Amino acid sequence: MIKVALDKVRNEVDAEAKKVGRPVRLMAVSKLHPYEAVLEAYDAGQRLFGENHVQEVEEKFPTARPSGMELHMIGHLQGNKVKKIVPLVDAIDSVDSLKLMEKIASCSSSIGKRMPVLLEVNTSGEEAKSGFLSDQELFSAMEASLSLPSIHIYGLMTVGPLGGDDEKTRLAFRKLVSLKKEAMGKFPSLDLSVLSMGMSGDWPIAIEEGSTMVRIGTAIFGEREYPK
Repeated sequence: MIKVALDKVRNEVDAEAKKVGRPVRLMAVSKLHPYEAVLEAYDAGQRLFGENHVQEVEEKFPTARPSGMELHMIGHLQGNKVKKIVPLVDAIDSVDSLKLMEKIASCSSSIGKRMPVLLEVNTSGEEAKSGFLSDQELFSAMEASLSLPSIHIYGLMTVGPLGGDDEKTRLAFRKLVSLKKEAMGKFPSLDLSVLSMGMSGDWPIAIEEGSTMVRIGTAIFGEREYPK
């Protein structure tokens, strides 16, 4: 039952957040689970949801969502899908290049929307992952955002190393915290209040290292059934 699982995860996240003295938002990642499961979590009090694929957002979520339901795009976003996703979500948490950010800004502006975004950083240097690889590219995107009124950077996002040990995971998360501090010095007018780090396998470490938002799917919705 989703409510039972959600309450367990929420209590665990809240307990870790209390230890570090910092509020942490729980994002329920509903990838490959039906909209009925999303509604079950919503009825149990969950409001923030994340989806990985544009097509799934299009097919799964109705245009008119329940009051207070917040939907974020968290998966890799291709430039040719930007026009589709911008009207459908409340934030895009996986902006990994200046070019992508400019496309989002253009599409958002055309429909009178100011899109909140997280800049995704590849803190582990793994080739299979998306995200800014160099600090300079990241800071260039931040600088460019200052002249894009339809974009609101509200923080940074990363994915911990795949199959990494605890120490490698900590180092990746610490890098994001360090980048945030450096960026705040360079761009004091930017809102970098959110650090989205931590998923089902590593969220307790992420909270210890500075996360303000964790993305959890399986522990809430159960195992995913991938299409064959």
